[in-house]
Amino acid sequence: MPFVSVRITRDGVTPEQKAQVIAEITETLERVLNKRPDLTHIVTEEVDTDNWGYAGMTTTAYRKQLAEEEGKS
Repeated sequence: MPFVSVRITRDGVTPEQKAQVIAEITETLERVLNKRPDLTHIVTEEVDTDNWGYAGMTTTAYRKQLAEEEGKS
């Protein structure tokens, strides 16, 4: 029984997009590993951008910094 956890930032992902991701991951596991779709579990977790960090800062702060830099160009 495959279990896949997908974590993404919470910022405008639609239910249709999440459904597509789930379907495509399921199809990949079936095609590549011969796993049964009815036994495949996919969990999508949405994380607030204030709780996701890289480059030493939150995603919220990082995106704000990028926007400010792009505004100066």
